[in-house]
Amino acid sequence: MTLDEARTAVVMILTDIQARSGLPCPPLSGSTVPPKALEKFDSTVWPAATTLIARKLGVTIPNDVHIFGTKGASPLTIDQSAMIICAKATPKAPVKAAA
Repeated sequence: MTLDEARTAVVMILTDIQARSGLPCPPLSGSTVPPKALEKFDSTVWPAATTLIARKLGVTIPNDVHIFGTKGASPLTIDQSAMIICAKATPKAPVKAAA
């Protein structure tokens, strides 16, 4: 997975979340800080967004990896989130078919 693939997945999922929530979504770029730019995008939504991004990319992102920021620290940009995803994600193991 490349940084561009991770960035694209983050942007697609965040845009979809805002649309499904009936909330506005400004144009998103690598320098966008989602918790600051997106209405109602807070730490209660982050785990679901992380799961959807992982599914989109076909990877596993460990539960203890916070791709949008951590408590007490400044929230991250989309580029920073994509870098964390590339560094911490592992490919999902193929599912074995039942015999």
